[in-house]
Formats: sequence, structure tokens, C-alpha cells
Amino acid sequence: MGAGALVGRPEAGVCQISFNRPQRRNALDLETYRQVTQALQAADLEPAISVIVLTGEGEHFTAGNDLADFRLLKGAQSVPGIDFLRVLAGVRKPVIAAVEGYAIGIGTTLLLHCDLAYASKSSTFRMPFVALGLCPEGGASYLLPRLSGTKVASNLLFFAEPFPAHVAREVGLINEVVEAGSALSVALERAKALTHLPAEALRHTKALMASHCRSELEAAMAAEERAFLECCASDEAQALFDAFLTR
Repeated sequence: MGAGALVGRPEAGVCQISFNRPQRRNALDLETYRQVTQALQAADLEPAISVIVLTGEGEHFTAGNDLADFRLLKGAQSVPGIDFLRVLAGVRKPVIAAVEGYAIGIGTTLLLHCDLAYASKSSTFRMPFVALGLCPEGGASYLLPRLSGTKVASNLLFFAEPFPAHVAREVGLINEVVEAGSALSVALERAKALTHLPAEALRHTKALMASHCRSELEAAMAAEERAFLECCASDEAQALFDAFLTR
């Protein structure tokens, strides 16, 4: 694949998908969403793959959606990032995230759809939606309060402030805080361990856990997408995008 994503097999039974725009801190543009979505779908259908690992090339996981693309959503019917998250949420096989550096915006909310996540102690998380004139996406308004409680979720979403790995661990976004530079190696170690377990039993276990809130999550994601598009079209958000991109 091209610059948007790298796909490899670092271990037998493991597919590693890497966001590959390190010059932009792996900000996700339309082409990256397309490539990563295709890679997820292919890995989910490939019998030789048991586990998928998501990570970022270079020093960062992802700095979030490329803001230049948000300006293109005025009048759009769907949000590419939300389309990607719907695919991620529907993957049948275990998905593990390895986070270094920045995990901003969708870089944080996509962790809600990963089964396991490991982050460097030097990583930084943030959901800056409100600060950009936007609302949460990808089921965050539903899943985050279920993980952390409404008060904590409100604090993280309203103020849109950065928070460190230990807070991400406390609110349930990640499983473990690891040494700087070791997130991928830890994730691959755990992925390798999963490949030695019965694959069908793993898939059934994941499906059963997801089934209890599937309809509620789908409804939340649809409502968020409508609100997100409305926010994107607002003069307030468009002015904030312009200010960010011209600073």
C-alpha cells in the first residue's frame, strides 16, 4: 500500500497495520482511512490471521483527523473517520493498539473499539472536539461514560485537555502503561499469545461481549455523525479550522 498505511506480518497469525504519515504525526486523511479500512477488512477475512495490531509509524500513534479534511465536510452526507470506526467496531478478530506519542481525537476514540491497548508512559491523549467546535464521534459519547462514569467523561470531553497515559489507564482506555518505545513490542507479545489460543473461541467471546450493546452503540454513532456534520457546517467550527490551519 501507499503512504497512508503499512501492512505487515511480524508474527505468524498477526497482521500489523500502521498509520504511515510520520511527517504529519500520522494525521489521518481520506486516503489513510481508505487504506486502513481495506487492510482491516482484508485481515478480518484472512484465515491465516488471528489477531490485528494497530500502531503508528515513527514517534506517534496518530495526531487525529487531518483538519484540512474537516473543511470539506460542509454539506457532506457522511464522515470518513466514522465510517472507519464502524468497520473497526465490527472486526470479528481481536484488535490490539500500540500507542506511542500523540493519540489525539480519533486517535483516542478508536481505542474504545480495540479489545486491548498498550501505551507508552510518554504518550499523550486528548479529545479536542469541543475546542474545535465539534462533538464526539465514533460512539465516544456512549462508550466513554460506560467506562469512566459520566463525571469523568464530561471532564475529558468538555474541557478537551490533554491527559497522560496513567489517566488513560484509570479511565479504561488502555490496559497497561509501558516503558517509552516499548508499546509495539508489548502489543506484539500479547498478540502472539492470543495466536496460541483457540481462534473460534476468541471470536465468539468478542462477539458475545459486543452483542450486549451493539444496537445502542450503532444508534449513538448515527446520532453523533448527524451532530458532527451539523457542527462541521457551522460558521463557528469553520472559523476555528481556519484559525488552526493558518496559525
